[in-house]
Amino acid sequence: MTGLQAGLKNRHLTMIAIGGVIGAGLFVGSSSGIATAGPGILLSYALVGTLVVLVMRMLGEMSAANPTSGSFSAHADRALGRWAGFSIGWLYWFFWVVVLAVEATAGATILHSWVPAVPQWGWALIVMLVLTATNLVSVGSYGEFEFWFAGIKVVAIGAFIVVGALAIFGVLPGVHSDKASFGNLSDHGGFLPHGPGAILTGVLLVVFSFMGSEIATLAAGESENPQQAVTKSTNSIIWRIAVFYLGSILVVVSLVPWNDPTIKEKGSYVAALDSLGIAHAGQIMNFIVLTSVLSCLNSGLYTASRMAFSLGERGDAPKMFARTTSRGVPRAAIIASVLFGFVAVFFNYKFPDSVFLFLVNSSGAVALFVWLVICFSQLRMRKIIQAEAPEKLVVKMWLYPYLTWAAAGVIVFVLGYMLTDTEHDGRETVLLSLLVAAVVLVVALVKQKMLGGGTAAAEAAAAPDKVKTG
Repeated sequence: MTGLQAGLKNRHLTMIAIGGVIGAGLFVGSSSGIATAGPGILLSYALVGTLVVLVMRMLGEMSAANPTSGSFSAHADRALGRWAGFSIGWLYWFFWVVVLAVEATAGATILHSWVPAVPQWGWALIVMLVLTATNLVSVGSYGEFEFWFAGIKVVAIGAFIVVGALAIFGVLPGVHSDKASFGNLSDHGGFLPHGPGAILTGVLLVVFSFMGSEIATLAAGESENPQQAVTKSTNSIIWRIAVFYLGSILVVVSLVPWNDPTIKEKGSYVAALDSLGIAHAGQIMNFIVLTSVLSCLNSGLYTASRMAFSLGERGDAPKMFARTTSRGVPRAAIIASVLFGFVAVFFNYKFPDSVFLFLVNSSGAVALFVWLVICFSQLRMRKIIQAEAPEKLVVKMWLYPYLTWAAAGVIVFVLGYMLTDTEHDGRETVLLSLLVAAVVLVVALVKQKMLGGGTAAAEAAAAPDKVKTG
């Protein structure tokens, strides 16, 4: 048992941080948000983006002071109690292994359309096996794959914004789109065609596409300078969300009227490219979505395994999860995560409308649970850090504790609003997620009572993971 190793270079972490906020959900899920809220979807993205910036600032404060592969789960363990670290850690693991199945299926659908000779389930199996092998080799190989996957996403969305902006201003050579104009933001029923309430409905549709921004704080534990890596990724979150989310969505709703039927038929980004007469727009977008899917799969497997490793190290998961190979890879944690992913893929093909739908919905609100736990952990952890090692507060949450409480209030409000949403399965998602969370919480409390409080785990969580720099 050698512990995790510092195998991630600065360029890996930079691209993991940038790419982490660009999920496949941005490309695939934005069309329903635009159709629901019109150009006002920009306000939905801005609201959720602001919330993510605040939550990441809190997480950055705790992770810069104590970089660990358990990230917010380890912080919750120490700040709130072992029950909190156990519960949120396992819920987060559950979220990502379900995401593995969702993304593997999405990637297989695209690959099958290109090479129909290989069945869709075969492509899902191939994709999962390749990325499992990548993660099993070393953390450096994960970082290298993610560097290129994320790089393609960043370049693609950057090029989309530049080309779209040129078309909007009427200076794109060879393209004369009669639709492209900022006038599309107000010409078709106004900026809020369905009223202000649609902004909140839009929030429900886009909130889950932001999950992944916290991956950089988990990965920082395996870098040569964790504190610097966390500080850098935390400080850059504002421009990353502003450019990639708000920038690209602004281009979409300016290029194509929000009520254009092609947005729902083809997807928002394909419809935008098609409106400019760009040849093979659909296939170009399919390639970019596939890259995003592979990136999400790669990171999802990495994230799930590192959370399982941290839980194992704290005694909240089988001890084998905390064992690493000579290359610092938690092999058992990776294999356990991918096996559950394979089972979920099987359910997706055999029972898509029952078992798999339950898995997806019951993990759907976990992102909001994680953010809420981060808020409450930071409220307590700030006092602990100030008392024990104030010099470690190199990243500070703004206007503490007022903005922390405000962010927590917004998250609770969103969860409450979801309970009123029957049209987009919001109520079912929250109720099923709460059911799973309640089961995990009961297990955590029973386990804690049997172990007499588990103060040793809290002390273990206070110390950084054993990371070798070899």
